[in-house]
Amino acid sequence: MRKTRTISSPKLGNEKIDSLGAPVEVRRHPGARRLTLRVSRTRRAVIVTLPVQCDLDEAGSFITRNIEWVREHLNRLPSAVPFIDGVFIPLRGEAHRVVFAGPHRRGVVERKETASYPELHVYGRAEHAPRRLKDWLAREAHRDLAERVAIHAKQLGVAPKRIAVRDQTSRWGSCSTTGVLSFSWRLIMAPSEILDYVAAHEVAHLREMNHGPRFWALVAKTMPSLDEAKKWLQIYGMDLHRYGDFASETR
Repeated sequence: MRKTRTISSPKLGNEKIDSLGAPVEVRRHPGARRLTLRVSRTRRAVIVTLPVQCDLDEAGSFITRNIEWVREHLNRLPSAVPFIDGVFIPLRGEAHRVVFAGPHRRGVVERKETASYPELHVYGRAEHAPRRLKDWLAREAHRDLAERVAIHAKQLGVAPKRIAVRDQTSRWGSCSTTGVLSFSWRLIMAPSEILDYVAAHEVAHLREMNHGPRFWALVAKTMPSLDEAKKWLQIYGMDLHRYGDFASETR
């Protein structure tokens, strides 16, 4: 199997590239015959792929020659929404205001109802609050997904090995041949029925590791409204990737 080697944030020594304000990844691929360039909408990064014999200077020159194309595509991306005090983020499809509440003896994050919008109070030092909020959202996603996976698995007579929640950018969920189901934590921001559909989708893969008619029949058996959920993800799913500027967060 041909392996791709990725160099994240390489030092290309170019002020024009540095001024883009976006991370740059250089990928060496044994099968690449020429340099290619793209802007990842989910990761908000500039990705250049080059043959193994090319050096980093060539990658920098290639980006520089196409700098206006890169800027244009970066400018088309929806505005990022970092996890900062006062920002609004969706939780299970409902807008919530984030409040950095400072040190407190209670839990890390607490949801509170108000007369206007519900709030997510993030306790602890402000510099750690973005990471605390992201970790809490991931735990909430894992809890909801575990509940829905258990229901769908019982209906289909299958048993996943375990559930993992990650920051997946290329897909909302996946099923390994060993029975491990992996999901994007960002599903917790979508309406609950969307998370439920993705859970049903991956559980069905425990029976059918494909997307043929029998697979979709299994999904429909436990999730009759799958068409509406699929359409929602196609229209609004990409928007969920703009929340959380983790590159600047304190770990």
